[in-house]
Amino acid sequence: MIRSLLQQSQKLKLAISNFDFLSPLLFRLILAPTMIIAGFNKLNLGNTDVSLFSRLLADESVVTWFGNTEWGLGLPFPDLLAFLAGWAEFLGGWLLLLGLFTRLISIPLIFTMLVAITSVHWHNGWFAIAPSSGDASPATVLSWFNIEAAQQSLENSNEVSQRLSKINEIIETHGFPGYLLEKGSVAILNNGIEFAAIYLAMLLSLLFTGAGRFVSLDYWIFKRFH
Repeated sequence: MIRSLLQQSQKLKLAISNFDFLSPLLFRLILAPTMIIAGFNKLNLGNTDVSLFSRLLADESVVTWFGNTEWGLGLPFPDLLAFLAGWAEFLGGWLLLLGLFTRLISIPLIFTMLVAITSVHWHNGWFAIAPSSGDASPATVLSWFNIEAAQQSLENSNEVSQRLSKINEIIETHGFPGYLLEKGSVAILNNGIEFAAIYLAMLLSLLFTGAGRFVSLDYWIFKRFH
């Protein structure tokens, strides 16, 4: 019986291996537009009021945010770092979309995600959007193990629920609920590391596994040299 299970497991493994290109393809399709627009917004590429050379540089407001120690990131050499981050994301997004030099471009993108996690989101905890109910929060599972941070997260969720109730009451009484809530319910931004951590995990996967067979330029280019 055990031998039969092992044989079936091996057959399943072989069948699944024929579709091992799907995960890197999906990761690239998710990451590419996110990185492209993030880089585009850090640069002056869309600013027609500056010179052609200045369009290649980082937007002044982004540079200020990178360098400001009071309400920004407080990073050294903000001009250089904003420039490098913008182009790494903008060009890197296009390369991910094409599946070209995927492992190579994943390295600077991983670095930008680490900077984002540690400099922008870390002090806000995990969640990008604050859970509106402690009962539905994944932190509940961690609270079963008496993890203090999980209990704090659940308390925060309960406070968020109260705030959302008050916001909805105000909208119902004084606002335009049909218009304001037409596209979805109100949410409170937590700005935690969640999205950046997910993007980091995707990039690490692409670094280790590559862009995927059949669906990337890397595959077809490097196939010629083997």
